[in-house]
Amino acid sequence: MHLLASEEGVIDDGSAAVDLEQSAGDILFFSAADTELRLLAAAQAKRREEDPTAPRLRLASILRLKHNLSVDLAMETASRARLVVARVLGGSAYWPYGVERLVAVSTGARIPLALLPGDDKPDAELARLSTLAPEARRRLSRYLAEGGPRNAENFLRYAAALIGSEAVWAEPQPLLRAGFYWPGLALPSLDELRERWEGRPAPAEGEPREVILRGDPTGSAIVPIVFYRALVQSGNTAPVDALVEALAARRMRPLPIFVQSLKDGEAHALFSSLFAEYAPALILSATGFSSGAGGAADPLAAPGCPILQVVFAGMSEEGWRAGTRGLAPHDLAMNVALPEIDGRILSRAVSFKAPQGRDPETEGDLVGYRPLADRIAFVADLAESWVRLSALPPEKRRVALILGNYPNRDGRIGNGVGLDVPASACAILKALAAAGYRVGEMPEKGEALMERLLAGPTNANSGADFTESLSFADYSTAFSSLPASVQRAVATRWGAGERDPFFHPGRLDCGRFAIPGFRTGNVAVLIQPARGYNIDPKATYHDPALVPPHSYFALYLWIAKE
Repeated sequence: MHLLASEEGVIDDGSAAVDLEQSAGDILFFSAADTELRLLAAAQAKRREEDPTAPRLRLASILRLKHNLSVDLAMETASRARLVVARVLGGSAYWPYGVERLVAVSTGARIPLALLPGDDKPDAELARLSTLAPEARRRLSRYLAEGGPRNAENFLRYAAALIGSEAVWAEPQPLLRAGFYWPGLALPSLDELRERWEGRPAPAEGEPREVILRGDPTGSAIVPIVFYRALVQSGNTAPVDALVEALAARRMRPLPIFVQSLKDGEAHALFSSLFAEYAPALILSATGFSSGAGGAADPLAAPGCPILQVVFAGMSEEGWRAGTRGLAPHDLAMNVALPEIDGRILSRAVSFKAPQGRDPETEGDLVGYRPLADRIAFVADLAESWVRLSALPPEKRRVALILGNYPNRDGRIGNGVGLDVPASACAILKALAAAGYRVGEMPEKGEALMERLLAGPTNANSGADFTESLSFADYSTAFSSLPASVQRAVATRWGAGERDPFFHPGRLDCGRFAIPGFRTGNVAVLIQPARGYNIDPKATYHDPALVPPHSYFALYLWIAKE
């Protein structure tokens, strides 16, 4: 058995045995929610500043106590406490050994124990295993379920009263389950947000409101940022604040909205009234799961505008950068895969959990979200681009439809297990034409579309005659603007651009890159560029470090140019 010493502010998955190295405290609190631990740490700091004789609080993350030895070591602190509270999301099955040991230690030492559910639903088993009176447990649970600084402070005051300290406490106060947010303001109104947008007082009651046109790129575009209420409750809003600042810097009007859940009735009512008065140009959603699964209505779908999925990752930046699979499985499931069911458009992760050091008052290792400036800027730029695109009439918008080609054989173009991709592409083209896009003369059936694609260059037949191309001069200019490291990597792996299979020498110019596909009107149908031209497919198809060849860049440069 190996034991690791606790590291201040570390983020880990609890799989290794660690010693939290906590001294005795009057109240010991366990939770799996980093936001909750941060909230109580802030409340305790304020309380001890006002009253240095207030009971000592110790905070412990259940996420760090998955190893049985870690739990046993934590029980040494629990055995010296005067009150133990554990909020166990998912019930005792989520933390079986921890619950078992807490019950044994508290019973043996006659320490009041409150095992609370991690949500606002009663848990009969946790109630049965607790030793604290039912009324006291319910009150403690309500403080935590409602959240917010005031309830956190009264949670500590009431806990102090339970162990015999003189403390004046108030009953739990319900917080809005959905509402508006702005950095530095406490539960602002929509009119207060308008003041921030416009730099002038909000209109008085009865005065007409300014009509804000959806998609107006001149600065009247409203962009709601939807995120979870828990971040407001805990003050863990750094990524939201960064998005607000970045959108405002691009002359958009950010509208931060917190929700308990997109399935919540209060959230539905808020969005319904808001969208009836203000039409958003775009929505940024940082909520997980799927609100439309099971036939439920998605409240964000009503305006019919694009919804970009923004990820506040639950993993550390270091773990993300060191890995080869991107986000962790739970982030991929909750923040990528499930939101796609609702039609969300993935942008990227903009923040990661980061250690904020060891809190000397509670001896807890605190964790919070840390936004990354370059990724915040990317999402803000992407939002601005979507807003500007929505301001264009459909007939002026250009669309590229790219059919997969994996592996790189002609028989695999548009391949999809159980799907008719060419027929789906034709259906999309018809829908675009019906929506006012300039589609031109497009094939009406999948067979005709495939015939037209196969008549030109493909990954398996790059030397065929082509109708679309990119001049080598234009390619060279754009390629030279890429980072030097990218240029070197492409040249090292694939050689000079003139050696690319899609490059065709010219007599009157420097040559051209053939583009695998065709265009009609403002719509292009293209074939996915190859990653390696069947050179050692087993080694290249799934190699995350493989740099794409010149024709890969040429295709996307052609899309951007045309």
